[in-house]
Amino acid sequence: MKIRANQLSSHLKNSLAPCYLVTGDEHLLVAEALDDIRKAAREGGFSTRELHVATTGFDWNQLTASSGNMSLFAEQRIVELRLPTGKPGRTGGQAIVDLVEQAGPELLFIVTAPKLDRSAAASKWAKTIEAKGVGLQIWPIGLRELPGWIANRMRQAGLQPDRDAVALIADRVEGNLLAAGQEIEKLRLLLGEGKVTAEDVNEAVANSSRYDVYKLTDAALAGDAPRAVRILGGLKAEGVQPVIVMWALTRELRTLATLDDAVRQGTDLGSAMQAARVWNNRQGLMRSCISRHQHGDFHRMLKASGRADAAAKGQRYGDPWQMAADIVVGMARA
Repeated sequence: MKIRANQLSSHLKNSLAPCYLVTGDEHLLVAEALDDIRKAAREGGFSTRELHVATTGFDWNQLTASSGNMSLFAEQRIVELRLPTGKPGRTGGQAIVDLVEQAGPELLFIVTAPKLDRSAAASKWAKTIEAKGVGLQIWPIGLRELPGWIANRMRQAGLQPDRDAVALIADRVEGNLLAAGQEIEKLRLLLGEGKVTAEDVNEAVANSSRYDVYKLTDAALAGDAPRAVRILGGLKAEGVQPVIVMWALTRELRTLATLDDAVRQGTDLGSAMQAARVWNNRQGLMRSCISRHQHGDFHRMLKASGRADAAAKGQRYGDPWQMAADIVVGMARA
């Protein structure tokens, strides 16, 4: 059967399906849905977890062996499969179908993937999971719904925000839920529970001694490679998810590429920055960064950031932190 994200909690209170297909491109919401399923499974006696990531060259025999090993263990097990592309191919699809048939009281099978296209959603393996278990499509939060989502999230954290505080956070994160979650957690740690105003948000950000992605991008734009690398290390040490870092870097690179293209076509940089809605206090940083690079540099770094983002989401091999370091050094130096 198919359920909506807001139905998952009530579903898990009533029962635990033998298999789940969780799909979507909103990393935070997908991760939280998986956490809820795992928590319900642990409470139901599933004590071990086995994870497979079907990247290029994945040996599907590893997955089918999961059901064959069940007789060797008495405990209930969770077997998770991540499909970075959402398309396992014919061999992978059959392996998934075979494991779904084995799912039950002793084996919980969970498959996660990005949003499936029409052919993948209609495939035998996807339909088999939905027929025996649950299909859960995670939809992104639209910009109109974002303030309501942020306000609800803050209330869940014990904060009581006014409308301006919510609007300020929504504007700051520009639709990135991971960044929004980080901002809310930062406010909870700095301010404690209680009322939160826009002034509180501004003051908390200004007084925070923690590293953040905004300081990282500013250091890279300013050409201070050593500081940018130190900040990046601080973000990693604090447990910030690399997906947030790549979001911030990609946003800046996209703006830089747009501005650079406009200048190469004869547009005045100042006019281009106004058209791109670059804040006045950041125009100097943008101008400095563009002056250090040749045409095409930002487009090349954008492609690199795409690869790093895929690595951060587990969709390809690679260390996203090292890839991010290469990008910030590239931004900082010509």
